[in-house]
Amino acid sequence: MNTQVKLQRIEQENIEFAGTAGVSEGNSHMGFVPAFMDKITGDIVLCRFKNGMLAPFHTLENLPERWIVARDLSGHVTEIRSSVISGFVRLGQFFTREEAAAFVRI
Repeated sequence: MNTQVKLQRIEQENIEFAGTAGVSEGNSHMGFVPAFMDKITGDIVLCRFKNGMLAPFHTLENLPERWIVARDLSGHVTEIRSSVISGFVRLGQFFTREEAAAFVRI
């Protein structure tokens, strides 16, 4: 099994969910915050910039070091563990992209 997730997967998800609540611009008005969750541990991390402020989109730059598999020569994250999925947190609950899109559609 591939234990690495390339940055391209996040970009592909953004394309796949464009125009729906599966991306930040489609759900932020409902209080969804971009986040990642490790499916193995259940740990959830909100997306943040390096300065600690919440990011309005999915960014790999401030994830726990144990989730990071590779960085480029500039130090930017290029791969994360395959058990880490992108989604959103709303009122303390994690939603996958699919769940967020379905929730807002209802």
